[in-house]
Parts: sequence; structure tokens; C-alpha cells
Amino acid sequence: MRPTPTFTLCLIGVVLVGLSTALAAASAVDVSYQHPEKFRDASLRSSGYERGADAFVMKALDVHLQELGSRYLPAGQTLHIDILDIDLAGRYEPWHGNAYNVRFMRDITWPSIKLHYELKQDGKTVASQDQQVNDMFYLQRPGRSMHSSDRLYAEKAMLDDWFRQRFGAQRASATH
Repeated sequence: MRPTPTFTLCLIGVVLVGLSTALAAASAVDVSYQHPEKFRDASLRSSGYERGADAFVMKALDVHLQELGSRYLPAGQTLHIDILDIDLAGRYEPWHGNAYNVRFMRDITWPSIKLHYELKQDGKTVASQDQQVNDMFYLQRPGRSMHSSDRLYAEKAMLDDWFRQRFGAQRASATH
């Protein structure tokens, strides 16, 4: 009995999905947060000046960094990032009436993330560094929508730039 063309296409699809999953697993980003309760400003649910991070912010940044890894890291590379401090863009200004949960974006309230990363190729460390990632001009960058519904758009755009500058050339050189 010969397999039908539909069966063959389904089988090819399953194999391709398996291959893409294996490649994604081969280039992975692992993110950890060191003492998030002491972070300067990493909560979207705080209307004051309390320190700490909330789970939403950490999960959103974790997912975003993993997506960047799948885009920029070649197969065989893994990246471990320790987030040491977060200062989100904007500030709460509780003196504004009826705006208790609004972060006001100003030129002096740029996003900043202090981190340490370790890049490995096939289990061997190829780069390790402490970094202070800032975007002092986050309000003036073209193409960054101030009307985005993503409350972490500035931090994600900043991490996009950092990741592309730091690791983007490696993907290009690995494919040539």
C-alpha cells in the first residue's frame, strides 16, 4: 500500500516542526533575576516608590529575551542572562489626580537594565560580561510607537537594540 500525497505532506510537516523545535532548543536563552525584591523600579502595579519587581514584568522580559535568542543566536549557542536591576521607563507621579496607575514618560526617566551575561558555544564559554543597558533617547527614537498597548515597549525596544548589536553579527557569520 502506497502512502497518499496528503499523508506524505503531513509527515513532512511533522518532521519540519520537529526540526524547528530542535533548532530552537539548540539556541536557548535562560534568564534569572537576582534579588528582584531590591530592583529600583520593576513593577507596573506600584503607584509609589516601592522597590521590587512584579511577576508580570519578569515573565514578559523573559519571554522577549527568549524570542530574541531564537532570532539572533545560531544553533549550538546558549545564553544565560542574570538580571541584576531594572529601572522601567517613566515614573508614577502620585500627585496627579486620577492618574495613580499612569507612568509619566519624561526625558529623564529612561529605561535601564543592569545585567550579566554568559554566552556559550557547545558548552564552552565564549563571552561573559556585565552590562548596563540604557536607552536615554527612548522618547526620541523614530519608529517607536508611543501609542503601543505594550506597557513594556520601551524596555523591549532597548533590549532589541542591545541584543542585535551584541549578538546579531554572530547569526550572520554562522550562516555564511
